[in-house]
Amino acid sequence: MLGLLIVVGFYVGWNIGANDTANCIGTPVGSGLISYRRMIYIVVVFVLLGAILQSHNVMKTIGEGVVTQPLNMRAVLTAMLSAGIFVTMATFLKVPVSTSQAIVGGVVGAGLSMGNEVNFMKVATIGQVWVVSPVLTAAMSFTLYRVLAFFLKRVRMITLWDRILSYMVIISGAYVAFSLGANDVGNSVGPLTVLGIGETWLALLGGIALSVGVITYGRRVTETISKGITTLGPLSAVAAQTSAALAVHFFSIIGIPVSTSQAIVGAIIGVGLIKGVKTVRLGKIVEIVVGWVATPTAAALLSFLLYQGIKLIPPLT
Repeated sequence: MLGLLIVVGFYVGWNIGANDTANCIGTPVGSGLISYRRMIYIVVVFVLLGAILQSHNVMKTIGEGVVTQPLNMRAVLTAMLSAGIFVTMATFLKVPVSTSQAIVGGVVGAGLSMGNEVNFMKVATIGQVWVVSPVLTAAMSFTLYRVLAFFLKRVRMITLWDRILSYMVIISGAYVAFSLGANDVGNSVGPLTVLGIGETWLALLGGIALSVGVITYGRRVTETISKGITTLGPLSAVAAQTSAALAVHFFSIIGIPVSTSQAIVGAIIGVGLIKGVKTVRLGKIVEIVVGWVATPTAAALLSFLLYQGIKLIPPLT
């Protein structure tokens, strides 16, 4: 059972990397300043750094804060498998769903199914942050774009302007990757804390799993983020990524599992609004928001029903 749980934890981490790669890669690749392959290498390095250095707070929230008593091993398996299946489907459909919502929904569903008491106060707090996050990053990216444009317009040399923006796009993408590792690794392996495995080893497992997801299957959702919402220029990419990274990093420090997908989509909308509402593809936004609303509910329901079936299986040795 322990080996099976580790495999499923790796699977969830792979899913997060595959779906959330777009949050690190979509804007710089969409802006045309860096190739997809080069950005992948940068993302892998900084995802691992974020996982090892700062994923522990979110890991603790997912493992201990959502339910009042630790999940048993079958409930852990159920919660993680439900989240993984749901995110796999979303990735195949190129929809940037919230993996944070999927794993929280999975934990809630498994906890209720085994008769555990859910800490609805903590869940409500997390839910409030989910609502605030895209609005916050939209406002931040709108403001940051204005500030950066004010200073960069004073750079007279076009070549120097392009070089500054190129470096800023790469740095902001790396920062998003670090924030992704800091927050979403806790989502992928947080339920495994009940097994008594050291947090550093779990962080390393989650970081490697996310990196594999980035490398093997990250291109699909990248297309949606880079071109599906609004056309991004280099300065827009910098403003969007930096705003999303700052927000996700802050919530990682205080142990709140947030969605990097929500953060980056909100930030892209913010810079898109500078050009006018008509430049933002509202149909695509509605599609993404529907996915956000459905994710925790569907994951919780799937987890609840799956546990009812798994508990009928004879004990594994």
